[in-house]
Amino acid sequence: MKFELRYARSFLQDLKSLKTADYQRVYTFVFIEFTKLQRLYDLQELRQLGSAGIFYRFSLDRYLIAIEVTGHFIKFIRILPKPPL
Repeated sequence: MKFELRYARSFLQDLKSLKTADYQRVYTFVFIEFTKLQRLYDLQELRQLGSAGIFYRFSLDRYLIAIEVTGHFIKFIRILPKPPL
């Protein structure tokens, strides 16, 4: 399934504030690898947020990435560091 990707200003600001190595990893995944996904559920540790059914998060290395899914539109919302265990 082809997704139409969108990026919130908060997501782009979070991306810009990452350290160089982390920036490169997240950038490569979001702008290159993500476009090759066939199914959204192929994402590592994909979890629904709340009961609305449109907000999800998945993990990428040391970060949680929040997305909004509405039909075939996916909007990247935030990049947050994983909380320490």
